[in-house]
Amino acid sequence: MTLQNLSHRIELGEGTFLEFKNRVPAPERIAKEVVAFANTRGGTLLLGVEDDGTVIGVKDAAEEEFALEQALRRHARPVPAIEAERVRVSRKRDVIVVTVRESDRKPHYVVVKRSRTAYVRVDDKSLEASGEAIGLMRKKTGDVLFEIREKERLLLKYLDLYGRISVTQFARLAGISRRTASRTLVLLTRADVLAHHLDVNEDYFTHGKAMAL
Repeated sequence: MTLQNLSHRIELGEGTFLEFKNRVPAPERIAKEVVAFANTRGGTLLLGVEDDGTVIGVKDAAEEEFALEQALRRHARPVPAIEAERVRVSRKRDVIVVTVRESDRKPHYVVVKRSRTAYVRVDDKSLEASGEAIGLMRKKTGDVLFEIREKERLLLKYLDLYGRISVTQFARLAGISRRTASRTLVLLTRADVLAHHLDVNEDYFTHGKAMAL
């Protein structure tokens, strides 16, 4: 990447696919950013750029890259694949461009002591993934079988009227447990009856591809 290309990327500002860090932060924090990109649609992490887009570079790129690799080895399971490229921004400083592609091994988790948490990228934030998001990350084989019963009919009617629904709303609407509501929504999403959307407050679902046929 050239310095000019880097400048153009920075002008876009932080967002779904771009995160700025002035250097590698605490190990679990940088692991969180990488895991979120890998679990969503990929993205780029720029090391040596302030939150406001000011380019400061890092003094020792090799040391920062080592710190990043160690952080992922210690705190990411499984470890996401990354690519790092240096862009010289002054005589003694570089910006490290870390590319994280959407993973085919997701969900990835950040492990701290005995706890593990999956993260996803929503706008310019890396947020804890919902149970539904994690369930949909896991690959399933074979056809998805389901039966349209009363709760499914209520769900589809609600979507016809309001366009979107969350797990909490569906559980309340159908008078079922949140766990049952979650499983139903995930199943229908796998069948393309619904589409899943990440959100800062609570994930939601809309009509899927199958309903457009």
